[in-house]
Parts: sequence; C-alpha cells; structure tokens
Amino acid sequence: MLYIVIAHDGTDSEAPARRQRVREQHLEGIKPKAAAGTLQVGGAILDAEGAMVGSALLVEAQDEPAVRAFLEDDIYYQSGVWQRFEIYPFK
Repeated sequence: MLYIVIAHDGTDSEAPARRQRVREQHLEGIKPKAAAGTLQVGGAILDAEGAMVGSALLVEAQDEPAVRAFLEDDIYYQSGVWQRFEIYPFK
C-alpha cells in the first residue's frame, strides 16, 4: 500500500543547522530505499523564503507501523530533524 507522509522539521532556531549537519547522511541512507522501491518519491518542503522546513514522501509499505519504522530508521528522525509526522494512505 502507498502512504503519503509529511514529516515536519522542528521550529526552534537550531532546526536548520540540525538538518544541514546530517543532510548528506540522509541522502546516502535513502538511496537504497529508493532503489528497492520503498521510497517512491521524496523531497523537501520549503517555506515562503525557500528554506527547508520538512519533507514529503510517498512510501510503499505493508501498513502504517511499517511506515513509522521506515521513518524512524532515518538519520533525520534519529537526529531530531523530523519532529512529527502526518501519515495518510494514498491511492
């Protein structure tokens, strides 16, 4: 099943620096998931000034707990970049 995910970054003053510190690790870590087809589409959400403030992902997974496990395995989650998720079944 497909799920659309909105992953919200923190809104504190250190949030942009936190994202930048681990961005390359995130991009490297996500490549095998994209190659395997688990991540169908992903990209940054931008604010009005063009700063990255979150991520939008289209994830293929068995169920919502599998989507959460996918997200929690990411360095963005583990490093406190992503603070909360909205997860919706997608058709």
